[in-house]
Amino acid sequence: MFGSHKVKIEGELLDKVKQCAEACGYSSVDEFVVHALEKEVNKVLPPSEGGSTSKEIIKKRLQGLGYIE
Repeated sequence: MFGSHKVKIEGELLDKVKQCAEACGYSSVDEFVVHALEKEVNKVLPPSEGGSTSKEIIKKRLQGLGYIE
């Protein structure tokens, strides 16, 4: 991945992100945001194991979408 993309964060959300980054010891807001996004992306698109998606991963995705409890 050689490209980059800028995202604009403004107002109260930016203030909260700055507070979180500082409280958690990140060196910058960018570092905090990248880490938070990586965690969320891995929840939605976890690395596949052996090329197939397990039943447990599918179940978690359906629960997250509210289709099952």
